[in-house]
Amino acid sequence: MDIGHAKLTLLDFEGILFHEEKMELSKISTDKVIASHDFLKEFSKDKIIYGINTGFGPMAQYRIADDERIQLQYNLIRSHCSGSGQPLSELQSKAILISRLNTLLLGYSGIHEDAIHLMTSMVNLGLYPVVYQHGGVGASGDLVQLAHVALALIGEGEVWVKGTIVSSKEAFVIHNIIPLKVHIREGLALMNGTSAMTGIGIINLIYAKKLIRLSIVTSSLINELLGAYEDHFSTELNGTKLHKGQQRVAQEMMDILADSIMIKHRKEHLYDEKLTQEVFQEKVQEYYSIRCVPQIVGAIMDTISYAEEVIINELNSANDNPIIDVATQNVYHGGNFHGDYVSLEMDKIKIAITKLSMLMERQLNYLLNDKLNGKLTPFINLGKLGFNFGIQGMQFTATSTVAENQSLSYPNYVHSIPNNNDNQDIVSMGANSALMAATVIENTFEVCSIQLLAVLQAIDYLGIQDKMSSSNKDFYKTCRKIIPKVKEDEPSFVLLREIKHFLKQSKF
Repeated sequence: MDIGHAKLTLLDFEGILFHEEKMELSKISTDKVIASHDFLKEFSKDKIIYGINTGFGPMAQYRIADDERIQLQYNLIRSHCSGSGQPLSELQSKAILISRLNTLLLGYSGIHEDAIHLMTSMVNLGLYPVVYQHGGVGASGDLVQLAHVALALIGEGEVWVKGTIVSSKEAFVIHNIIPLKVHIREGLALMNGTSAMTGIGIINLIYAKKLIRLSIVTSSLINELLGAYEDHFSTELNGTKLHKGQQRVAQEMMDILADSIMIKHRKEHLYDEKLTQEVFQEKVQEYYSIRCVPQIVGAIMDTISYAEEVIINELNSANDNPIIDVATQNVYHGGNFHGDYVSLEMDKIKIAITKLSMLMERQLNYLLNDKLNGKLTPFINLGKLGFNFGIQGMQFTATSTVAENQSLSYPNYVHSIPNNNDNQDIVSMGANSALMAATVIENTFEVCSIQLLAVLQAIDYLGIQDKMSSSNKDFYKTCRKIIPKVKEDEPSFVLLREIKHFLKQSKF
């Protein structure tokens, strides 16, 4: 895939990230990078340019001698490799590297072309810098996380190689790679940006969209197996609300259930038929977790859609400082490294997906509680009642996991703490927001795994495998190839782990 010649889309990113598509640098982008570097080299000879011949942050008042400029960049990288906590996942590190490369290809960073060639080779070869969880405040960019990226590039850090952490020096020798050398400002250009929070944020987007799709499918299955009324996802009802997400969710449910013979039509059951009883045996309206899916999931869908627009804009933006503008032959100092846009959207994703996990948990509870659904055995027990436990134990896991999501959902965006001698007096905490959103998403896949297992159990108990809509029947068959019935009491933690992996990897 050629990169750098046009705006990188979420689909492009997903192809490189998950499907191992190889990257090739476009000539347009390479020429931009070369022009930016050559201009900065000349322009900075007799001018004060931040981070080239000055110190950094509050020490920018100190001039750096010409013979110390190169060492200054190495000092910056090494001094900021102070990350702690767990290493980010291999996938997250890969996303960060792609994200940083893409912004450098815009040609506003003054970086030497060696850097972009090295970064491209590392992605294509499967060598991803090891980056640590804690360290970034997301204001002068993701300084600590991206310092670890830079350290790997200069051959002094660590890289992931097929799930194993090795020294970048060792990996470079094996793959015949020459470490990056500083020419002008490679240290600052690699570190001073929002690429860590953005890379993690893109993974969050991809998985959040998958969870929304899964929720629509499982909600449609639940509606069908319960024999719910069709009007709560009808075009007529949802068309009176002008929210795109709500209308889209309703339409997707209609499409999934289009040829269902189990969904009830209100006109036939309650309008045309003359009813004389005083107390109706069947519910006139379903519980909110069943009939308000378009309204709940629609709001979540709209939130994720807007977040995608913001994150993709950030991915394709110049987000370091200063900005090297060849077109105007000038260097502009400012704060494009500030991560507010990403941080706020990550908090919104976190809140939205927490609500999705709450919906899943309530639907799960409805299926497991025979007093509510009136159709299934307690805990959808396919064994001997009283002797076997069904999936009772799994509900505890779902409930506690949703509770953790709720605790994590307090906005991190408002947790600015001044630091750096008060130079960074208001910060975004964007990397923290992105990582907390990632945790909520992982948790929600766990809840979704238990919910899906419950739905499959319910279908089997009712014996409706051949009565469902075509779409739901296909989904059921696909799932049952991977997910066995739960009848006897066996440890389920391995099974739930496998279901989660299946849901994250599969396309629906």
